[in-house]
Amino acid sequence: MRYYITVVLALMMLFLALFALVEAADITLLTDPTQQLVEAGPLMAAVIGVGLLIADVVLPVPSSLVMVLHGALFGIVLGTLLSLTGSLGAALVGFAIGRRGGPLLDKLVLPSERRHAERLLGRWGAIAIVITRPVPLLAETTAVLAGATRSISWRRFITATATGTMPMAVLYAAAGATAAGAASLGMVFALVLSLAAITWLVERGLTARARHTASSQTPNTADDPS
Repeated sequence: MRYYITVVLALMMLFLALFALVEAADITLLTDPTQQLVEAGPLMAAVIGVGLLIADVVLPVPSSLVMVLHGALFGIVLGTLLSLTGSLGAALVGFAIGRRGGPLLDKLVLPSERRHAERLLGRWGAIAIVITRPVPLLAETTAVLAGATRSISWRRFITATATGTMPMAVLYAAAGATAAGAASLGMVFALVLSLAAITWLVERGLTARARHTASSQTPNTADDPS
């Protein structure tokens, strides 16, 4: 799996380099878009907020702050929907990039590693997408890698992404709508990561239980007198 690990690390370094370049440019909209969103008016604020979240796939957008602002400007329900739309859009862009880059990945990794990775992603890909959604860099890298594999369909990817994004969209919108905002940003982020960890643990438990049930239902042919 060393070639796949190299590809993953290269993707993360690429995203990190893009983030560093934009940070060095000191673009206010990408560092603290609060004033622009507040002064833009409802329609433009929604368009800018969703656009920023989509751009987060390649740019260092403070996505958690944008989600909090969505809650402050539009309330919990609409703020959640806007954040979910933007985050899902970013993930789909990353997935599409991976799909386009799939043939290139075939040239970079050994066929045996590709088959092994396909099996792993087919089994664990959806849960990996869910639990990495709140984590910067990992979320984008996972989306691209998922797109490059044949084991994960568009529908499965969208379902997993929406599942992983919904909790943080709701929590950040609630923080903004209740004026908790920046004061509780760290707490909300920690809660989102905790939910992701719980999801992973539940998934592991369900998988282990399914295996145990399957093995217990398998007939023991060694004791079969026939």
